[in-house]
Amino acid sequence: MEHAEILSQLEALHRDAFGWAVSCCAGDWHRGEDVLQVAYVKAVHGSARFDGRSAFKTWWFGVIRFTALEEARRARRWFAFLDRWRAEPEAPDEASPIVEDSELAALAIALRALSERQREVLHLTFYQRLSLSEAADVMQVTVGSARQHYERGKKRLREILPNRSALHE
Repeated sequence: MEHAEILSQLEALHRDAFGWAVSCCAGDWHRGEDVLQVAYVKAVHGSARFDGRSAFKTWWFGVIRFTALEEARRARRWFAFLDRWRAEPEAPDEASPIVEDSELAALAIALRALSERQREVLHLTFYQRLSLSEAADVMQVTVGSARQHYERGKKRLREILPNRSALHE
């Protein structure tokens, strides 16, 4: 199916797709809008491809459903992180060392020593809290490639910063 034809089909199904996205998000219109937007991005940029094994509408609604599930998983992880963060005591104790400005500066310098791909995958997994699979999708590489960059980046940071307690898995 040509790109223009896919766009035409998506446009024709927009109203129904929005209703389905809201339904997949338990009636939350705002989340439904977000899910539909992410699904459109997947369709336009090719991470979700129509291969003709089903009707276009069936495929499109499947993309929306899986996107809603991914967004719900991401939200659950984020809220779990926030709950853990809120549960931590405000004052640092002996078990959680204070990170000095000099340690942050050393980490910034060490990160610049990594390759661009290694920096990207570490940023996506540690700071953005994406899984390796999600990071691979963002970077448009295979999961195996993302895993390789991830492991090599961590190994290189351990070599550069051998005595830094701020680096742990």
